[in-house]
Amino acid sequence: MSVHYEVVVSCFLEAHTPDTVLDTLFWLLGLTDERPWHLGDDTFPYQTFDPDPASRLPGGDLALFQQQKRGFGPHGDIVEWGLHVRVLVPDEGMGEIHEFLELIEPHVSGAGYGGHIREENDATQIDIFHFASGSIQPN
Repeated sequence: MSVHYEVVVSCFLEAHTPDTVLDTLFWLLGLTDERPWHLGDDTFPYQTFDPDPASRLPGGDLALFQQQKRGFGPHGDIVEWGLHVRVLVPDEGMGEIHEFLELIEPHVSGAGYGGHIREENDATQIDIFHFASGSIQPN
């Protein structure tokens, strides 16, 4: 039996995030069934963040991705992409988590908490990461 990890990613992506990134995210989160044309079979071979309705996580898996108003600027409302994911991932899928973070980090709006990863049955060890200046920083 493989080890599973709770993976949480929570951030805002800039409004001008490229369509290829958005299409990839919608597919990875299970928000569309059609695999984006630009993804090869070896890049994200399955929908890593598609929530499992039978998840063992308390409260279940969750994947939200939508445009959200974040305030008001000189040219009107500031609208960005809100991303919040909490899923259980088997250890063999953890390489895709790092690819996912590399995909979104150039488009993250603002520095700060990015999420965490913890082994499913380990209540004391949690690896928190932050987005800062176009990179991912461990805590």
